[in-house]
Amino acid sequence: MLLVTGAESFLADRAVRSAIAAVSKDAPGVEATDVDAATLDIGVFAELTGPSLFASERVLVMRSLENLPSEMVPHLLEYAGSPSDDVLAVLVHSGGQKGKGVLDKLRKASVNEVVATAPKAWELPQFVAGEIRLHGGTVDEGAASALVDAVGHDLRALAGACSQLVSDSGGQAVTAELIGQYFGGRAEVTSFAVADAAIAGRIEPALEQLRWALDCGVAPVLVTSAMAGGLRGLAKYSSAPSGMREADLAREIGVPPWKLKQLKQQSRGWTPGGLATAIKAVAQADADVKGASGDAGYALERMVLTITRAHGRR
Repeated sequence: MLLVTGAESFLADRAVRSAIAAVSKDAPGVEATDVDAATLDIGVFAELTGPSLFASERVLVMRSLENLPSEMVPHLLEYAGSPSDDVLAVLVHSGGQKGKGVLDKLRKASVNEVVATAPKAWELPQFVAGEIRLHGGTVDEGAASALVDAVGHDLRALAGACSQLVSDSGGQAVTAELIGQYFGGRAEVTSFAVADAAIAGRIEPALEQLRWALDCGVAPVLVTSAMAGGLRGLAKYSSAPSGMREADLAREIGVPPWKLKQLKQQSRGWTPGGLATAIKAVAQADADVKGASGDAGYALERMVLTITRAHGRR
């Protein structure tokens, strides 16, 4: 029995596919059944976990475990204590508190678990590097970061981009130049480009990037999120003790080591007072784009103006 928990659907789906592939490797023609836990009753469960007339091995994928009817819980736990050798049950829980009691009992039964948790923003370049290695390619940290900036934080989109780049690289390393050829147009309108320009105090490029991003369909909340992340990292960098080793400083701030050079450059011209003003502006804009204001574009422009003017303020 395998338990897959977490809100990141791409990683959860990958864990399910891997489990089915592992069974299929040793038993070609494996019978796989995908059901919603909410629809199960005792009879259906017994049928799906019993021997099959058509295949020697079976995989039962039970989605949305948190919605399992309460009367089914004892039967599932009983099965977890003595699962069939011919049936692999894959239980998928989408995260959250609902159904946590069932999860705790399954864990006590020593059920194998895969956690499908989305990587933090600063871990995404590592995810990209891992995906590219998975497909037999190579990439350095700078290029991996460039792909994140170009494609965004959606893991499915990143994984697809990695597969495409390795396939088309002809066995060569995936470089920032190659990424620019494929995704340069998207990179120019990402929320991170808006944040970088604003934090650098470059008012006209920041506004231009913002308008372009909104015209291309970038969600306003992604702009405030990128801005908040950039300013938080900058604030942590500015307040970190001096003399720390690079690796320790990166862990303290919560960024990959290559990001420190950018933070060092960005920190020039920022004062504690200016950072405080900028962070307050982002908080206000975030509330505005989530419903406090009827004009998200105006709220974001006001945020960008406030941040760029706060740069260098004493």
